Order: sequence, then structure tokens, then C-alpha cells
Amino acid sequence: MVKPMSRSRMSAHERRAQLVEVGRAVFAKRGYEGTSVEELADKASVSKPIVYEHFGGKEGLYAVIVDREMEYVVRRISEAIASGTPRERVERAALAFLTYVHDQPDGFAILAQDRPLTSPSTGMQSLLNDVAERVSEVFAASFKAAGYDPKAAPIYAHALVGMVTFVGRWWTETRKPSVEEV
Repeated sequence: MVKPMSRSRMSAHERRAQLVEVGRAVFAKRGYEGTSVEELADKASVSKPIVYEHFGGKEGLYAVIVDREMEYVVRRISEAIASGTPRERVERAALAFLTYVHDQPDGFAILAQDRPLTSPSTGMQSLLNDVAERVSEVFAASFKAAGYDPKAAPIYAHALVGMVTFVGRWWTETRKPSVEEV
């Protein structure tokens, strides 16, 4: 007699985490528009209703992934600029962002893609514009706390994100020189 294999079910928390990781990889590779709920479900070895149950669909899953990536980048930059001279803060912020590009290439790929066509936001289409706005808020608070004029924060934030994005795209293809050298 053949004994049936016992399969344990994932908890809702574990299933959500699995779908986020699968979604992160698929969105990074195929982009938002090129990804379907069918593909997400297939890669996670679940049925489409499971994706809908946890996230309401592709849009909800994508929003969770983007929010997590943005929060992660902003937190890393915030920690990097907690102290130091203005020059040191900008250098540390650039290094923190480049380290993110190195350590989280799928997350960077998602943030560097164009915003989905279904997005209600206007203006620049890149999600990195949203990252720059959040970094600008962090810079403004840091500048003000250090006694500097916070009006320059948006300029520094957009310059940092733009520079690191273009360098990051180039660097992800070559992986040379090291992050520290870049």
C-alpha cells in the first residue's frame, strides 16, 4: 500500500511572503505590463484565486512590492545620512543607493521601470521620481537638523537618484568596478 504524501499548507502570512517574492522576480524580469496573474500564480504553484484572495489582483501585489522597495531604499538612505558633513552625507547616500542596486537587483529593476499605464499618478512616469520625493523629505529633515537650508533638498535628492539610477543601470550589466569604487 502506498502511503499518501503529507502536504502541509502555508499559513496566510507565509503564502503572502511567497507571492511577494515570486511577484518581485517576475515583475523585475517582465515589467508590470508584461506580467499576468496567470504567470504569477503558475510561478508560485498556486491557483489564480489565491493571488486575488491575498492581493486583489496583480495591481495589489505590485503596489505592495513597490511600497516595500521604496521603504527599504528610503530607510537605507536615512540611516546613511544620519550624521556627518554635507559632503559625507551625500556620498553615504549615494553609496547606500548603489549598495541597494547591488544587493537587490530585482527591487532596483522594478523601481527603474516605467510606472504602469494604469497608475493614477501624473508627471514623470518613473517610480524613481517617487523615491526622489521621499529622499527629498529625508534630506530636508537632515539638512534642517544640521542647520542647513532645506530648500536645496529636492535638488540633491533628484540629482542623487538620477545619477545612481543611470550608473546603477550601467553597473548592473558590468558589475565592475566594485560598489565602493563607483
